[in-house]
Amino acid sequence: MMDSRSLKVLEFDKIVERLAGRAISPSGKALCGELAPLKELTDIGQALTETQQAMDFSMKAGGLPLGGIKDIAPSLKRAGFGGMLNTEELFHIGEFIYVCRKVVNYAKSVERRDYLDLLDPRFEQIEIPDKLEKDITRSIANEKEVADDASATLSGIRRSIKLSHGRINEALQSVIHSNAYKNMLQDAVVTIRGGRFCVPVKQEYKGSFPGMIHDMSGSGATVFMEPMSVVNLNNKIKELQAEEKEEIERILTVLTAQVAENAPMLEANLETLTYLDFVFAKSSLALDMQATKPEFNDFGVVNISKGRHPLLNVEKVVPMDIRIGEDFTALLITGPNTGGKTVALKTLGLFSLMGMAGLFIPADFGSRLAVFDNVFADIGDEQSIEQSLSTFSAHMTNIVRILGLCTFESLVLFDELGSGTDPTEGSALAISIIRNLMSRGIKCAITTHYSELKIFALSTDGVE
Repeated sequence: MMDSRSLKVLEFDKIVERLAGRAISPSGKALCGELAPLKELTDIGQALTETQQAMDFSMKAGGLPLGGIKDIAPSLKRAGFGGMLNTEELFHIGEFIYVCRKVVNYAKSVERRDYLDLLDPRFEQIEIPDKLEKDITRSIANEKEVADDASATLSGIRRSIKLSHGRINEALQSVIHSNAYKNMLQDAVVTIRGGRFCVPVKQEYKGSFPGMIHDMSGSGATVFMEPMSVVNLNNKIKELQAEEKEEIERILTVLTAQVAENAPMLEANLETLTYLDFVFAKSSLALDMQATKPEFNDFGVVNISKGRHPLLNVEKVVPMDIRIGEDFTALLITGPNTGGKTVALKTLGLFSLMGMAGLFIPADFGSRLAVFDNVFADIGDEQSIEQSLSTFSAHMTNIVRILGLCTFESLVLFDELGSGTDPTEGSALAISIIRNLMSRGIKCAITTHYSELKIFALSTDGVE
């Protein structure tokens, strides 16, 4: 596992955030958030090749069409446990199947080539449950409503409800426009009280008006009465609504059972789309950063050509060449303050982490990176008030920790090594640390403004 402290100081987490921002599905974003550097050359090569193949797909057919996809995993789980899914859940499952179909068609739109050998099998794993898709499309009108065509019974019930509403409306209009009741009514309007159609009757006429009282106004001046002429019709609607509810529950139960039956297929599809979303997010990030595929080796050679730190303004960042590991194992970077020493160090470390995580790097084609078992970095202000450590002491505590953990296959980065104390003592300390790393064959890059370290570099083999 990569050193978490160094991952943070090299701002790998910000790259992960950018990657997650390019994923479309909730599960894809979550998978992007789990991105971590790999440590096997073959795994890194496969991850980079997948990114390349996703880029090839995107250049030919546009981005992966995952728009509208929802996380259906909780619904699938609930259906498997025997719980009834609601219209919203079924609607989202229907949309998910539609997205699966779009993705299958998207893959077919790109001519089959041998160089798409890693992603093609992923696309071919996607299955479409045609009957379930057809039944959900026919039965679920939207997130809140079951369609009339879900069943002949439901269609008939709703037609009867509509006819009953029409009859009630006719009867109520007859009441509110009748000369016999004109003086009894507060207003010539129809209201609903307790699910029953009523008219507002003046309090003093409640004994004369033929109907049932369902409510009263706050002042008591008005009572809301259901005319006797619509009582039976209202009762009929109540019965029909109960039948409608029962039929809807039956339809949802049948559809839920179909979902449960197809759950293994849908779960496999979700897993596939999640992974494809993750891979295409990597290609989208690469295109956005104008990044290229690095060449990897497992013998510690890094040669970055015109590398641009990905978190700096692309219009202002100054490209840099960095190499280490071929003719020398220790690289000293010198220059004035605000001259870019720390940025160079961070670029070397961040590129190594990005490449090992299967991400392209913003550098020229042919840039080379190495597989490291860990990347260690001591950069920035390490002062710790909680531990009552000065900046120098905090740096030394971290450096000692790194020296104890790093191996022959690690990359070690130290910013302003030995600073924060007497320059003569700091230089001697820095030289002894570099010698320790060199004696162990560990690749290291160090920034410094000490003249003694510059002289050491110029006069020592294996240091550049």
